[in-house]
Amino acid sequence: MPDTQFYARYATAAESDQYNKRFGSAPFAAQTKWIADNAKGLNIPFTIHLGDVVDQVGKPDQWKVADAAMKILEDAKLPYSVLAGNHDVLRDIDYSVDPSGGTDKDRTPANEPYIQWFGTERAKKQATFGARDTSGFHEYHVFEAQGQKFMVLSLSWRISDAGIAWARQVIAKNPTLPVILVNHQLLNIAPDGTSPLETDYGKMLWDKLIRDNDQIFMTLNGHHHGAAHLTKINDFGHKVEEMVVDYQMAYQGGNGLMRLYEFDLTNKKIKVLSFSPWVPQKPAATLNSFDQAVLTTPNEAFTIDMDFAQRFSGFNKSFGTGSATIEGSLVDKARSMILANYKEPATTVQRPATNSDDYPKVANTLAHWRFFGGTANQPVLPGTVIADVTGNNPLHRDALNQGGVVGATDGDIVWTDDRHYLSAAPGSVRFLNTNKNTPRLSYFLTETTASINAQTLENGYTIEAFIKIDKSWTSANQAWMNIMTRDGKRGDLAGFSGGDPESPPMLFAISSLREVQWEVTPSPAGTRAPKANWSGEVIADRWVHIAIVNDSVSHDTTMYVEGAPVLRNASAIPGLATLSATAPWVVGGGSWDGARADGFFGNIGEIRVVAAALTPAQWLTARKPA
Repeated sequence: MPDTQFYARYATAAESDQYNKRFGSAPFAAQTKWIADNAKGLNIPFTIHLGDVVDQVGKPDQWKVADAAMKILEDAKLPYSVLAGNHDVLRDIDYSVDPSGGTDKDRTPANEPYIQWFGTERAKKQATFGARDTSGFHEYHVFEAQGQKFMVLSLSWRISDAGIAWARQVIAKNPTLPVILVNHQLLNIAPDGTSPLETDYGKMLWDKLIRDNDQIFMTLNGHHHGAAHLTKINDFGHKVEEMVVDYQMAYQGGNGLMRLYEFDLTNKKIKVLSFSPWVPQKPAATLNSFDQAVLTTPNEAFTIDMDFAQRFSGFNKSFGTGSATIEGSLVDKARSMILANYKEPATTVQRPATNSDDYPKVANTLAHWRFFGGTANQPVLPGTVIADVTGNNPLHRDALNQGGVVGATDGDIVWTDDRHYLSAAPGSVRFLNTNKNTPRLSYFLTETTASINAQTLENGYTIEAFIKIDKSWTSANQAWMNIMTRDGKRGDLAGFSGGDPESPPMLFAISSLREVQWEVTPSPAGTRAPKANWSGEVIADRWVHIAIVNDSVSHDTTMYVEGAPVLRNASAIPGLATLSATAPWVVGGGSWDGARADGFFGNIGEIRVVAAALTPAQWLTARKPA
């Protein structure tokens, strides 16, 4: 079970119980109930949780969700290991920031919610439990299958040297057991989304614990978003299979996805099935193309050849194959069970535009900016005007190096023919050379006299944008880059309360994790705090359509990415505050404490602002009514 953090968070009343509200059930409990219901039929002897049990360590209601879900396994007498991820500890310090500080030795166990909810006494109740270390964060279990015993050595976030010494001692005291080493972080995933990428922390664990311990034949970790597999060779010349899997940035915070590992001792293979027991439970009317009950890509469905007896012969010459329990494969059996009563959602093939006018025109459009018309790869020169389809609110590229910007040139924004396949606009603009550390950026502004500057959209709204993040994007250089903002400091709004008062009142941005951020301060007077919607991770070098829809009655805001509603939405947030009727809207840039900052890096196609909540049939991805 990889990172369940969003399952725990968004099943709480504080987050509007979004799973049950939309689907009538929640993924965390669906996962453990499926294990409980099918453990006997599928010979499941053990369950491994990869950490980040909750999203916000200090929120007891999230721990209650996790507690109830894992109790389903306990009530069924099904053993499991659990560990603390970085979201499960009070001080989250990455190894890259401080290699020696922030480990288990720097924590006070009695103060840690993880220890309070999933402490040693709870772990001891499981038949497989071996021991925990003195910090209470690391544990091991021994389970048996097909007459053979295996150890699961489960290490929490940021293990100390003392913790590693304990782990080595545990292995030494059990010299014949094959070991599955479980961590929250070890292996990462390259920008292509599938290739393995080693981390400094993982290399440290390799050098201090794995390479000279032949019993460790497999490692599992979460933390990094996606899935990858790396085979390394230890000091004995034997393979160690390292795997990372984490679905939290996928649709609905992971959509209930988890993994089944089948150890086929008879046929000398490890078979991997990645699947969701929750998707088949969801109401058919809620399903879309992002709902997959079984994943089929090579990094999600694969087989590892392993002659277990040969691999373990250096420390256990009596390891056998046991007797086969079924004809065929348990993974195949599980796949059939999952898909037995599940019908894949019908996919609607959306038609590309036949011409630049082939999109729905809608009432209450305040602005519609379409970035095309120049020669491909030529600069969009400072002062160039981007027309507004309504005729009311044109944009212009601002003069170079204003408001503290350094090093910007004419060529930092160019015209391109590149576009999202569902955009009717025949091109886009590409923002180049953006670097937040310089700071270097270029952007477009409305005029100070534009009518949209005064709009507060308190009767609902829809914001649409087509964007593509540059393939060379890095968190260090382009984190928190803005698609669109409104000028001014939100801390200057009457009644403002909350963090980052230096930020603009509206943030339509890309986070340090490549999530889409929509964070706004409401417009009605009185005490007001900003609220945010967040997408999952957006893949670089890929066009996406984003729609943000604020309901006219409830003022709940829903973000859609490529037509699918995201999980982390905001409730009861009317309007978009403005500092003044002369504060411009900014496309491709923003501000911080009054200075220009956080420019976009990549392509922006067209953007539309409508003072009404639109349906998908009215979006720019739809076609003009016949």
